[in-house]
Amino acid sequence: MAKEKERGEKNMFVGFLSNCVSELKILLTALLFLCIIATAVQFLPPRFTFSPSDLRQCLSAISSSSSYSSGKLATPALSPPTEPPSDPPSPPPLAPPPPIQQQQKDQILENGIIKRAFNPYGAAAYNFILMSAYRGGLNTFAVVGLASKPLHLFGHPTYLCEWVPNQTQEQQEMPQPTSTTAHKILPDWGYGRVYTVVVVNCTFPVAVGENGHGGQLFIHASTAGAGDRDLNVTDTIEALIEAPGSLNASLYASSAEPKYDYFYCGSSLYGDLSTERVREWIAYHVKFFGEKSHFVIHDAGGVHSGVLEVLKPWMEKGFVTLQDIREQERFDGYYHNQFLIVNDCLHRYRFMAKWMFFFDVDEYIYVPPKKTIKSVVDSLSEYSQFTIEQIPMSNKLCLSSDAGKAPRKWGFEKLVYRDVKRGIRRDRKYVVQPRNVFATGVHMSQNLAGKTTHKTENMIKYFHYHGTIAEQHEPCRKMVNTTELTFDGRPYVLDTTLRAVAGSVKMFELKQIGPRLQTTHQ
Repeated sequence: MAKEKERGEKNMFVGFLSNCVSELKILLTALLFLCIIATAVQFLPPRFTFSPSDLRQCLSAISSSSSYSSGKLATPALSPPTEPPSDPPSPPPLAPPPPIQQQQKDQILENGIIKRAFNPYGAAAYNFILMSAYRGGLNTFAVVGLASKPLHLFGHPTYLCEWVPNQTQEQQEMPQPTSTTAHKILPDWGYGRVYTVVVVNCTFPVAVGENGHGGQLFIHASTAGAGDRDLNVTDTIEALIEAPGSLNASLYASSAEPKYDYFYCGSSLYGDLSTERVREWIAYHVKFFGEKSHFVIHDAGGVHSGVLEVLKPWMEKGFVTLQDIREQERFDGYYHNQFLIVNDCLHRYRFMAKWMFFFDVDEYIYVPPKKTIKSVVDSLSEYSQFTIEQIPMSNKLCLSSDAGKAPRKWGFEKLVYRDVKRGIRRDRKYVVQPRNVFATGVHMSQNLAGKTTHKTENMIKYFHYHGTIAEQHEPCRKMVNTTELTFDGRPYVLDTTLRAVAGSVKMFELKQIGPRLQTTHQ
């Protein structure tokens, strides 16, 4: 009985196998396929990965395809038909890889000496960084920029100027370009860091572009083997494009009348500047210089929203131009590249002003009561440049009578103690007739045609409130009631020269722009 039962179970198992033979073949084939995949994965490179999310994507794609083919894919009711997705744009072709530099190897010479190899890579600084280029006459141009300081300090780079005139419809052949060797000027007195300032003067032997057809000015900047004696790298720079009809030749005539009598070229403004001090400075000098004056402010990061608010009324009235020069911070030059900025300002506005002033926003120009700025410059008209004596003022000492109301007073109204320490060489600021100047500096120009005088002490001065422009808090640190004192080891005397004019400056501001700045704070 047990044997028959065992025989029956075997027959049943054999029957089951015979009935499922096709399914077993599929199962075994699938298992074999998975084993092959598992084996192959071990030989794939490490950067190849297959995450569970990839598997889900594959399965969802298969599921979607299966559903669509079986007619079971449903769309939401009342949903409008959608356009099939357009093919994504093909990616741009990859740039060809740079050529592989053939590396030099050390060599053993026949005499047994080992000749060592040196393989240069990259570049430490740019050959030339163009900021601007301006026409200075019918045959001359000025190109302002930065260049590698070691290149100029230890090498002899050269510049070639080329004027390429535009071809007109009447001309059958392309006009011939005109070339000349440039004269380079390094006006930053060696203060440059990675970069130094270069003013490239291009003076052609003949007038170029005088027909009004326009053209292009190119500068060919060559390293002349500096940096690598085996190479003379030359960069061609399109410095200026002069559009047809844009040349105004009368602008360069000696009889042309400039638009402004007095023009201010400011150095780079940076840091967290005091809104109130900027407000006071601009109001004072607009009143001082008068209607035919203009101020160019260069923002190197110092013109925040508060400073812009106090400049805006004067910009709207046409007294102030604000330039954003923050991009120059990319290039490591001296003091936010201020030599670069003042040279650009000089050449950009060279023919728009009779006199151009260079000083800072913590400095106040002053002439004695019986003189005016016009009478002063008229008396100095034989000079291309004159310098201005400094009057240093304390940035901490105030009168005791101002205690409690000092925050409501203007800076030059309450800081009334003058530093009288002797034997100190103090910086001077300067004024030029810009048409006679080829390049300029921060404290004076050394590249000009004509005479310079420093004997101006009885005619014009500037009061210097050092550090106050960056002070966000009340500057009065010590309240005193005396005409003379020594503070921090320095002798001071009471000087209320500018305090006396504060009231008239405030009234002038109110009359010119109204009360919009009355709530300005430190």
